[in-house]
Amino acid sequence: MTETTIMWTVFTLLFGAMLVVDLGLNRKSHEVSFREALTWSMVWIALALAFNMGIYMTMGSAKALEFFSGYVIEKSLSVDNLFVFIMIFSYFGVRGHHQARILKWGIIGALVMRAIFIFAGVGLLARFHWLFYLFGALLVVTAFKMAFGGEGKVEPEKNLMVRAIRKLLPVTRRTWGDWFITRRRGMVVASPLLVTLLMIEWSDLVFAIDSIPAIFAITLDPFIVFTSNIFAIMGLRALYFLLANVMEMFAYLKFGISFILLFVGGKMIAAASGFHIPITVSLTVIFLSLAVAVLASLFFGPRQREGVPANV
Repeated sequence: MTETTIMWTVFTLLFGAMLVVDLGLNRKSHEVSFREALTWSMVWIALALAFNMGIYMTMGSAKALEFFSGYVIEKSLSVDNLFVFIMIFSYFGVRGHHQARILKWGIIGALVMRAIFIFAGVGLLARFHWLFYLFGALLVVTAFKMAFGGEGKVEPEKNLMVRAIRKLLPVTRRTWGDWFITRRRGMVVASPLLVTLLMIEWSDLVFAIDSIPAIFAITLDPFIVFTSNIFAIMGLRALYFLLANVMEMFAYLKFGISFILLFVGGKMIAAASGFHIPITVSLTVIFLSLAVAVLASLFFGPRQREGVPANV
């Protein structure tokens, strides 16, 4: 067996176990406490680092650095998506254990979408070199839009998925229980929780289109791209409940994330033009950008972001 085959086997077994444990522990919806979120966040990060060490021991330091860079990029970019989750839950008035249930199914959907996007993207980039310029330009545009495009709004009436489900099924005004779809008075009806889930899935779809090309600036190895993305996503729900009530403290974080997108977009265009930026330089830029943004938020930012409630 080759080193890559061994690590694919290890990842498949580990991911299967992670999914069974996560779904098993969260089979019944419950409100996630800060302590539980912190514990699970540490578990997911520890598993990612342990897997990274396995890559280092079997595939070498270069692949380990690629995985670590991809993981840090996707993890940091996912934080910006948490702001969107907060706005969606606030708009629909979804709280407590319902948030955990929606995020569970939302992340399962995100895993499927990421797999499709990643393997399709790797195949296209390997075949069409000019796509490096297109994806690089997309990241640059996204960076400026994120930094200067405003906060954005939750507009379910304009969402294609929400409009489609409302045409297919009547949606109840109130939420009873944990169900998404049920039968009432002889009719199949949808809960507002389903509309919220569709908004979450749509936001992750848009987010994936913007964020997945970022890791292509690091590597085109499908194993590294896929596994680093999956490890970043698996900890997203715990990270949400860990940061949901303190997100307003990080007012300048979006500028740090925007700069990371700008850098990796430029790196992608440079690589397509024959100019290689070492991965150690990329890691340094990523960590410095995040550190400066976090410190600026803590020392100079407002205590609460406008339009986002402190408690969700």
